[in-house]
Amino acid sequence: MSTLVVCLYRGGSLPTTLPVVGEGAVEELVTEAGIEDPEDSRVNCLLEGLRVARETGEGTVLAVVSAEDSVSGTRTFAAQIDDLVAEHDPDSAVVVVDSAEDERLVPIVESRVRVDAVDRVVVRQAHDIESTYYLLKQFLADEQLRKTVLVPVGLALLAFPALLFVAESPAVAVGTIAAAVGFYLLYKGLGVDGYLAALPGQIRGALYSGQVALVTYVVAAGLALVGVFVGVLAASGIGNSPADLIVGMRFVYDAIPWLTAAALAASAGRLLDEFIRDDDLGGAYVNLPFVAVAVGLAVRGFSAYFLERSGVFDPVSVPSADLGPLSVEGFSLSPGAHLALFILASILISLVGVRVAAYVSGSDIEVEFDEPSS
Repeated sequence: MSTLVVCLYRGGSLPTTLPVVGEGAVEELVTEAGIEDPEDSRVNCLLEGLRVARETGEGTVLAVVSAEDSVSGTRTFAAQIDDLVAEHDPDSAVVVVDSAEDERLVPIVESRVRVDAVDRVVVRQAHDIESTYYLLKQFLADEQLRKTVLVPVGLALLAFPALLFVAESPAVAVGTIAAAVGFYLLYKGLGVDGYLAALPGQIRGALYSGQVALVTYVVAAGLALVGVFVGVLAASGIGNSPADLIVGMRFVYDAIPWLTAAALAASAGRLLDEFIRDDDLGGAYVNLPFVAVAVGLAVRGFSAYFLERSGVFDPVSVPSADLGPLSVEGFSLSPGAHLALFILASILISLVGVRVAAYVSGSDIEVEFDEPSS
């Protein structure tokens, strides 16, 4: 079994005609090349080729091939490999290189003969620099790493002069960038990006599955916000809520009917598409309008509670009524009772939606509560 040990020498000129074949010829070439340029790393490549050839043992053919950095030079290199394979007919090859640039020629050798190993020579004094180069090369080849590291660093470098111009204070600029970088590291380290990426799909699945839990989640979030609101009022001893919260609640109160109508229009269109495509309607599409109305009622109820507690709205009053033998005295609903009615109505509507969806789809009601298949 014969082995061809090939030393790749690219981008430079050697004081002899290539290819050079045989250990004796290569030893003479090392001496000539070393005297010509002792600092050339290719001298170490030739010495490594000699070492590998001697360790491989009998049946080893040592050769040095080279080419210029051009298309014609690459073709000359390929022709040299063809001549070596045709003359010595090796069973396998070991390629010795001294740089990443030389490794680009390895596929040419592999197309002619089986390559068992690629031996990369790194000069000990330059080992750290060479290793850093290879690490940077692999890093820049990874698209995900580039986006994760280089993009935030680039944004921080662009933001620094802008913050200096606006704030006119290096301390403010550095502090702002440090806070942004810290937030980004926590965002990536805690896996918030993965959670946010999966959140739209989870919400969509909950909407189309018609789960009552979606409505109760909205109610739970609203109750938590009420707890914070009441706690702030009690701790501060004031009778009015912060202005920013009131503005936000007024926006939600007036916007939620239109947003609910938009959800109803979208769900109605999806329902019509399913009806036109197939007479067998799925329960998820039938239940979607009920879920939209239920969520809208819950959000509207919580925003009304905040506005009533803050004095923006007066409590809801029920006028007295005389219905023949039955008479009802007028009364006012407290903000809490008004909120309870909204919550009760939202849960009832979601339950009605589940029941209607089960009836239309012809499935058991338990099936409508199951998680949607992914």
